[in-house]
Amino acid sequence: MTATPATIRTLFRAEGFSCPSCVTKIEKQVGRLDGVKAVEVKFASGRVEVEHDPSLATTDEIVAAIAKAGYTAAPSAF
Repeated sequence: MTATPATIRTLFRAEGFSCPSCVTKIEKQVGRLDGVKAVEVKFASGRVEVEHDPSLATTDEIVAAIAKAGYTAAPSAF
């Protein structure tokens, strides 16, 4: 039996959203990272929730992926 990698849920605050298609751009970019299991962008609040394996996709890499999509983001406590 193999152990499944531990996944955590990290919240980010993102800025620069102007339309719902921004959500799709962020979800696609972050979803491409190894270790990312799920990405959910909350358009109204600017929250990005990412379920990921921190040994494969670090918070810095997720922030960089959001930046690559054209938005600024930072880890958030809520």
